[in-house]
Amino acid sequence: MRIALVADRSPGVRSHARVPRLIEALRERDGIALDPYWIPTTEADDLDGFDGIWIMPGSPYASEAGAVNAARTARERRIPFLGTCGGFQHMLLEYGRNVCGLDVEHAENTPGAGAFLLEPLSCSLAGHEGLVRLTPGSRIEQIMGTTSIVEAYSCSYGLNDAYRGTLTEHGLVFSGHAEDGMVRVAELPGHPFFVGTLFQPELAGDGRRPHPLIAAFAAAVQRHAQPAAAAR
Repeated sequence: MRIALVADRSPGVRSHARVPRLIEALRERDGIALDPYWIPTTEADDLDGFDGIWIMPGSPYASEAGAVNAARTARERRIPFLGTCGGFQHMLLEYGRNVCGLDVEHAENTPGAGAFLLEPLSCSLAGHEGLVRLTPGSRIEQIMGTTSIVEAYSCSYGLNDAYRGTLTEHGLVFSGHAEDGMVRVAELPGHPFFVGTLFQPELAGDGRRPHPLIAAFAAAVQRHAQPAAAAR
């Protein structure tokens, strides 16, 4: 089961260093053997053959277009998708542009632009933990089994709340919020698995026990791969 880890891999990004341990923990604890391929954002133009796509933290990416294309491929091809931190931000950027028809930018990537879908947070979350309240009945609430969680962040940009209504009207569900009501989780109903979080579940614990969201993503990848394997 091949998964694309879309990011510009760097030893200085903590979440990147966690991946080998998380992959091993998924194999040992859940019996799910994933075959991860690191795909730089500059090379994320053909991901159709993967069973799962995870856009990982590490923005600003070398290629905004590559990250956006990865999210679009997962959405349109119904490939299980997880976007964390920068991956969450570019998932929203893709949806805003290609589903909602918005002419919007990411303030980190193009600070001189006029209309920002992603803008600097009023208070940076880099290196912080925070409470996230989950919408009852949402996919992430069902995965976590609770309506409130405390998660780790390493980010300084989030959704411009002025666009929340437009994204919602076009089918995206915001299912996790900070105590001040700002968006922390988004998911797409009707898709096999399409979830993005501003927080970084890969930083939970010591990496030996996969975060429930990562385990759920891996299970979705396994389900996606089974029909393809049966057809071969």
